[in-house]
Amino acid sequence: MDGLGRRVLVAAFDGWNDAGEAASSALSQLRESGDYEPVFSVDPELYFDYQYTRPQIAADAEGRRVLRWPEATVLRPARATRGTQLWLLTGVEPARAWQAFAGEFVDFALREDITGFIALGSMMSDVPHTRPISVFAGSENEQLRTALHLERSTYEGPVGILSVLSHAADAAGIPSAGLWASVPHYVAGHTPSPKATLALLDRLEDLTGARIERGDLATEAVAWEASIDAAAADDEEMTEYIRQLERTRDTWDSPEASGDAIAQEFERYLRRGGDGPSKPGRDEPRR
Repeated sequence: MDGLGRRVLVAAFDGWNDAGEAASSALSQLRESGDYEPVFSVDPELYFDYQYTRPQIAADAEGRRVLRWPEATVLRPARATRGTQLWLLTGVEPARAWQAFAGEFVDFALREDITGFIALGSMMSDVPHTRPISVFAGSENEQLRTALHLERSTYEGPVGILSVLSHAADAAGIPSAGLWASVPHYVAGHTPSPKATLALLDRLEDLTGARIERGDLATEAVAWEASIDAAAADDEEMTEYIRQLERTRDTWDSPEASGDAIAQEFERYLRRGGDGPSKPGRDEPRR
Protein backbone atom coordinates (compact mmCIF):
# COMPACT_ATOMS: atom_id res chain seq x y z
CA MET A 1 0.00 0.00 0.00
CA ASP A 2 1.43 3.36 -1.01
CA GLY A 3 2.63 5.46 1.90
CA LEU A 4 2.61 2.96 4.78
CA GLY A 5 4.36 0.04 3.12
CA ARG A 6 3.83 -3.63 3.82
CA ARG A 7 4.82 -3.93 7.50
CA VAL A 8 2.65 -1.62 9.60
CA LEU A 9 2.77 -1.27 13.39
CA VAL A 10 -0.70 -0.51 14.84
CA ALA A 11 -0.81 0.91 18.38
CA ALA A 12 -3.54 1.39 20.98
CA PHE A 13 -3.27 2.06 24.71
CA ASP A 14 -5.62 1.85 27.67
CA GLY A 15 -6.34 5.16 29.33
CA TRP A 16 -6.64 8.72 28.08
CA ASN A 17 -6.56 7.63 24.43
CA ASP A 18 -9.31 4.99 24.76
CA ALA A 19 -12.82 6.41 25.31
CA GLY A 20 -15.40 3.64 25.34
CA GLU A 21 -12.53 1.12 25.10
CA ALA A 22 -12.92 1.45 21.33
CA ALA A 23 -9.22 1.54 20.42
CA SER A 24 -8.03 -1.17 22.81
CA SER A 25 -10.94 -3.37 21.73
CA ALA A 26 -9.86 -2.92 18.10
CA LEU A 27 -6.38 -4.22 18.99
CA SER A 28 -7.97 -7.10 20.90
CA GLN A 29 -10.04 -8.02 17.86
CA LEU A 30 -6.95 -8.01 15.64
CA ARG A 31 -5.06 -10.15 18.14
CA GLU A 32 -7.88 -12.67 18.61
CA SER A 33 -8.54 -13.04 14.88
CA GLY A 34 -4.90 -13.76 14.01
CA ASP A 35 -1.94 -15.78 15.19
CA TYR A 36 0.44 -13.43 17.03
CA GLU A 37 3.50 -13.82 19.21
CA PRO A 38 5.09 -11.27 21.58
CA VAL A 39 8.50 -10.10 20.44
CA PHE A 40 9.34 -7.01 22.51
CA SER A 41 8.28 -5.46 25.84
CA VAL A 42 9.59 -2.59 27.90
CA ASP A 43 10.67 -2.94 31.53
CA PRO A 44 7.57 -1.85 33.52
CA GLU A 45 9.74 -0.61 36.41
CA LEU A 46 10.99 2.22 34.18
CA TYR A 47 7.70 3.61 32.95
CA PHE A 48 4.72 2.78 35.16
CA ASP A 49 3.53 4.15 38.49
CA TYR A 50 2.09 1.15 40.32
CA GLN A 51 -0.07 3.31 42.57
CA TYR A 52 -1.72 4.70 39.43
CA THR A 53 -1.68 1.50 37.34
CA ARG A 54 -1.64 -1.32 39.85
CA PRO A 55 -0.47 -4.89 39.16
CA GLN A 56 -3.24 -7.47 39.28
CA ILE A 57 -3.33 -10.93 40.82
CA ALA A 58 -5.09 -13.77 39.07
CA ALA A 59 -5.03 -17.54 38.65
CA ASP A 60 -3.21 -19.00 35.65
CA ALA A 61 -4.27 -22.06 33.62
CA GLU A 62 -2.86 -24.38 36.30
CA GLY A 63 -4.66 -22.56 39.10
CA ARG A 64 -1.55 -20.88 40.47
CA ARG A 65 -1.81 -17.31 41.77
CA VAL A 66 0.33 -14.99 39.67
CA LEU A 67 0.98 -11.26 39.56
CA ARG A 68 0.46 -9.49 36.24
CA TRP A 69 2.28 -6.20 35.84
CA PRO A 70 1.35 -3.28 33.59
CA GLU A 71 3.01 -3.69 30.22
CA ALA A 72 3.52 -2.37 26.73
CA THR A 73 4.28 -5.09 24.22
CA VAL A 74 4.77 -5.55 20.48
CA LEU A 75 3.25 -8.63 18.84
CA ARG A 76 4.06 -9.81 15.34
CA PRO A 77 2.22 -12.22 13.05
CA ALA A 78 3.42 -15.73 13.79
CA ARG A 79 3.23 -16.66 10.12
CA ALA A 80 4.30 -14.83 6.99
CA THR A 81 1.33 -13.51 5.02
CA ARG A 82 0.88 -12.05 1.58
CA GLY A 83 0.14 -8.35 1.39
CA THR A 84 0.29 -5.99 4.35
CA GLN A 85 1.36 -7.37 7.73
CA LEU A 86 -0.14 -5.72 10.80
CA TRP A 87 2.11 -5.76 13.86
CA LEU A 88 0.49 -4.75 17.15
CA LEU A 89 1.63 -2.47 19.98
CA THR A 90 -0.67 -2.76 22.97
CA GLY A 91 -0.48 -1.79 26.61
CA VAL A 92 -1.10 0.89 29.21
CA GLU A 93 -0.16 4.54 28.78
CA PRO A 94 3.08 5.07 30.75
CA ALA A 95 3.32 7.40 33.72
CA ARG A 96 6.87 8.66 33.19
CA ALA A 97 9.84 8.92 30.81
CA TRP A 98 7.73 9.18 27.66
CA GLN A 99 10.64 10.12 25.41
CA ALA A 100 12.65 7.05 26.45
CA PHE A 101 9.51 4.89 26.16
CA ALA A 102 8.88 6.06 22.60
CA GLY A 103 12.55 5.72 21.76
CA GLU A 104 12.59 2.05 22.75
CA PHE A 105 9.70 1.22 20.44
CA VAL A 106 10.99 3.30 17.54
CA ASP A 107 14.42 1.63 17.80
CA PHE A 108 12.70 -1.75 17.75
CA ALA A 109 10.59 -0.74 14.75
CA LEU A 110 13.69 0.33 12.83
CA ARG A 111 15.45 -2.95 13.61
CA GLU A 112 12.44 -4.89 12.34
CA ASP A 113 12.01 -2.83 9.16
CA ILE A 114 8.59 -1.49 10.13
CA THR A 115 7.44 0.64 7.20
CA GLY A 116 4.49 2.50 8.72
CA PHE A 117 2.88 3.37 12.05
CA ILE A 118 -0.83 3.85 12.82
CA ALA A 119 -2.12 5.04 16.18
CA LEU A 120 -5.69 4.10 17.13
CA GLY A 121 -7.54 6.31 19.60
CA SER A 122 -11.07 7.22 20.63
CA MET A 123 -12.53 10.37 22.13
CA MET A 124 -15.74 11.45 23.81
CA SER A 125 -17.59 13.82 21.46
CA ASP A 126 -20.92 15.58 20.94
CA VAL A 127 -22.18 13.06 18.38
CA PRO A 128 -25.30 10.85 18.21
CA HIS A 129 -25.11 7.09 18.66
CA THR A 130 -27.69 6.61 15.89
CA ARG A 131 -25.44 7.77 13.07
CA PRO A 132 -22.24 6.23 11.64
CA ILE A 133 -19.27 6.75 13.97
CA SER A 134 -16.98 9.51 12.73
CA VAL A 135 -13.28 8.66 12.47
CA PHE A 136 -10.72 11.44 12.15
CA ALA A 137 -7.84 10.21 9.99
CA GLY A 138 -4.79 12.46 10.10
CA SER A 139 -1.06 12.65 9.62
CA GLU A 140 1.78 15.15 9.91
CA ASN A 141 3.50 13.49 6.95
CA GLU A 142 2.71 15.43 3.76
CA GLN A 143 3.38 12.52 1.40
CA LEU A 144 1.16 10.24 3.48
CA ARG A 145 -1.65 12.82 3.52
CA THR A 146 -1.51 13.05 -0.25
CA ALA A 147 -1.31 9.30 -0.86
CA LEU A 148 -4.06 8.32 1.59
CA HIS A 149 -6.23 11.49 1.55
CA LEU A 150 -5.66 12.26 5.23
CA GLU A 151 -6.25 15.45 7.19
CA ARG A 152 -3.70 17.59 8.99
CA SER A 153 -4.62 18.70 12.48
CA THR A 154 -3.95 22.29 13.58
CA TYR A 155 -4.45 21.44 17.26
CA GLU A 156 -2.00 22.84 19.82
CA GLY A 157 -2.12 21.65 23.43
CA PRO A 158 -1.73 18.60 25.71
CA VAL A 159 -1.42 15.19 24.06
CA GLY A 160 -1.29 11.51 24.99
CA ILE A 161 1.32 8.83 24.36
CA LEU A 162 -0.06 8.12 20.86
CA SER A 163 0.99 11.58 19.67
CA VAL A 164 4.44 11.16 21.24
CA LEU A 165 4.94 7.81 19.49
CA SER A 166 3.70 9.17 16.16
CA HIS A 167 6.03 12.15 16.39
CA ALA A 168 9.00 9.91 17.25
CA ALA A 169 8.19 7.52 14.39
CA ASP A 170 7.95 10.35 11.87
CA ALA A 171 11.24 11.83 13.10
CA ALA A 172 12.91 8.44 12.57
CA GLY A 173 11.60 8.18 9.01
CA ILE A 174 8.63 5.87 9.68
CA PRO A 175 5.49 7.46 8.17
CA SER A 176 2.73 7.67 10.77
CA ALA A 177 -1.01 8.28 10.81
CA GLY A 178 -3.67 8.49 13.49
CA LEU A 179 -7.26 7.24 13.55
CA TRP A 180 -9.58 8.67 16.22
CA ALA A 181 -13.16 7.48 16.64
CA SER A 182 -15.78 9.85 18.09
CA VAL A 183 -17.74 8.12 20.87
CA PRO A 184 -21.00 9.76 22.07
CA HIS A 185 -20.23 11.28 25.44
CA TYR A 186 -23.63 10.39 26.92
CA VAL A 187 -23.05 6.63 26.56
CA ALA A 188 -20.38 6.36 29.25
CA GLY A 189 -22.43 3.68 30.99
CA HIS A 190 -22.55 1.59 27.82
CA THR A 191 -18.89 0.59 27.64
CA PRO A 192 -17.38 -0.97 25.62
CA SER A 193 -18.54 0.70 22.39
CA PRO A 194 -18.40 -1.94 19.62
CA LYS A 195 -19.81 0.45 17.01
CA ALA A 196 -16.77 2.71 17.47
CA THR A 197 -14.42 -0.28 17.41
CA LEU A 198 -15.98 -1.43 14.15
CA ALA A 199 -15.53 2.04 12.63
CA LEU A 200 -11.83 2.06 13.55
CA LEU A 201 -11.26 -1.36 12.00
CA ASP A 202 -13.11 -0.36 8.82
CA ARG A 203 -10.88 2.70 8.42
CA LEU A 204 -7.76 0.73 9.30
CA GLU A 205 -8.54 -1.75 6.54
CA ASP A 206 -9.06 1.14 4.10
CA LEU A 207 -5.67 2.64 4.92
CA THR A 208 -3.58 -0.52 4.96
CA GLY A 209 -5.30 -2.85 2.52
CA ALA A 210 -4.99 -5.64 5.09
CA ARG A 211 -7.93 -8.01 5.39
CA ILE A 212 -9.39 -7.61 8.89
CA GLU A 213 -11.90 -9.98 10.45
CA ARG A 214 -14.68 -8.27 12.40
CA GLY A 215 -15.94 -11.28 14.37
CA ASP A 216 -19.26 -10.50 16.08
CA LEU A 217 -18.72 -6.73 16.16
CA ALA A 218 -21.55 -5.93 13.71
CA THR A 219 -24.07 -7.81 15.84
CA GLU A 220 -22.68 -6.30 19.04
CA ALA A 221 -22.87 -2.81 17.53
CA VAL A 222 -26.57 -3.26 16.75
CA ALA A 223 -27.24 -4.49 20.29
CA TRP A 224 -25.22 -1.58 21.75
CA GLU A 225 -27.25 0.97 19.78
CA ALA A 226 -30.53 -0.72 20.77
CA SER A 227 -29.57 -0.64 24.46
CA ILE A 228 -29.00 3.11 24.30
CA ASP A 229 -32.29 3.59 22.44
CA ALA A 230 -34.04 1.74 25.25
CA ALA A 231 -32.31 3.79 27.94
CA ALA A 232 -33.26 7.07 26.22
CA ALA A 233 -36.86 6.08 25.45
CA ASP A 234 -38.18 7.06 28.88
CA ASP A 235 -36.12 10.24 29.14
CA GLU A 236 -37.66 13.11 27.15
CA GLU A 237 -34.72 15.42 27.80
CA MET A 238 -32.22 12.83 26.57
CA THR A 239 -34.39 12.02 23.54
CA GLU A 240 -34.53 15.69 22.52
CA TYR A 241 -30.80 16.08 23.07
CA ILE A 242 -30.09 13.12 20.79
CA ARG A 243 -32.38 14.63 18.15
CA GLN A 244 -30.39 17.87 18.30
CA LEU A 245 -27.17 15.93 17.80
CA GLU A 246 -28.74 14.08 14.88
CA ARG A 247 -29.71 17.35 13.21
CA THR A 248 -26.19 18.66 13.64
CA ARG A 249 -24.65 15.48 12.26
CA ASP A 250 -27.02 15.45 9.28
CA THR A 251 -25.94 19.02 8.52
CA TRP A 252 -22.29 17.92 8.60
CA ASP A 253 -23.08 15.09 6.21
CA SER A 254 -24.96 17.27 3.76
CA PRO A 255 -23.31 18.17 0.42
CA GLU A 256 -23.02 21.79 1.58
CA ALA A 257 -21.07 20.91 4.74
CA SER A 258 -17.38 21.70 5.08
CA GLY A 259 -14.97 18.78 4.68
CA ASP A 260 -13.20 19.99 7.84
CA ALA A 261 -16.14 19.28 10.15
CA ILE A 262 -14.76 16.10 11.72
CA ALA A 263 -11.29 17.64 12.07
CA GLN A 264 -12.80 20.62 13.88
CA GLU A 265 -14.67 18.33 16.28
CA PHE A 266 -11.43 16.44 16.97
CA GLU A 267 -9.62 19.69 17.78
CA ARG A 268 -12.46 20.92 20.02
CA TYR A 269 -12.20 17.68 21.96
CA LEU A 270 -8.46 18.04 22.47
CA ARG A 271 -8.72 21.70 23.48
CA ARG A 272 -11.02 20.78 26.35
CA GLY A 273 -8.49 18.16 27.44
CA GLY A 274 -10.66 15.18 26.64
CA ASP A 275 -13.16 16.30 29.27
CA GLY A 276 -16.59 14.73 29.12
CA PRO A 277 -18.92 13.01 31.54
CA SER A 278 -16.50 10.07 31.93
CA LYS A 279 -13.25 12.02 31.37
CA PRO A 280 -11.39 9.27 29.50
CA GLY A 281 -7.88 8.79 30.82
CA ARG A 282 -8.59 10.51 34.11
CA ASP A 283 -11.21 8.02 35.22
CA GLU A 284 -9.37 5.26 33.32
CA PRO A 285 -12.41 3.31 32.05
CA ARG A 286 -10.56 -0.01 31.73
CA ARG A 287 -9.30 -0.08 35.28
